[in-house]
Amino acid sequence: MKRIVILTGAGISAESGLKTFRDSDGLWEGYNIEDVATPEAWARNPELVQSFYNERRKSVLDAKPNAAHLALVRLEEKYDVTIITQNIDDLHERAGSKKVVHLHGVITRSQSSIKANLTYPIEGWEIKMGDTCELGSQLRAHVVWFGEAVPMIEKAAQLCAEAELFILIGTSLAVYPAAGLMDYVPRDVTKYIIDPNIPTAINRRIVEMPYKATVGVPMLVEELLANEH
Repeated sequence: MKRIVILTGAGISAESGLKTFRDSDGLWEGYNIEDVATPEAWARNPELVQSFYNERRKSVLDAKPNAAHLALVRLEEKYDVTIITQNIDDLHERAGSKKVVHLHGVITRSQSSIKANLTYPIEGWEIKMGDTCELGSQLRAHVVWFGEAVPMIEKAAQLCAEAELFILIGTSLAVYPAAGLMDYVPRDVTKYIIDPNIPTAINRRIVEMPYKATVGVPMLVEELLANEH
């Protein structure tokens, strides 16, 4: 089976009603990123940060996978599909995708505040102050903040290097290190980009599809399934 690697960003989740990480005004749900998405913010005001992610988790749990998420699942009928996502929601998994790599963590899990790889599923939408891991430290959202290492980036780079077909969906390629992943995809591999605003300075075997994810993804999936015998 041909290996397809898919990199998804905020654009695919936005159509399920989830706000993009950084809106045009530089805020996320009305908050400065520096106040809710850095280790310094957690050290300064853990209650605020915890509350912020509890509300985001509630929104994620209320959201549903859209036509783009569901279309990607169909590719698994004829392809070996791995999705690398920059998103912290679990909509790919809930749609039915089997192989999903989360670069920035997943908000439906908690993690130890002193050992990042110690993570747990969350019952419901809330982590309370006073909820602790097995080491006794406060639990926080399993989300990679600005200034923290991206533990899955090396695995993602390796997957991109092994891609036989590459699809980029709903991302501006503005946030590093994820923005550099496309550079690992072999030059002779066809790359599809589905986004209303195609990132600039990309010109190696690119097929541009300037559509929203819910339009462009089903369109491409139909084409790929029809061509694979």
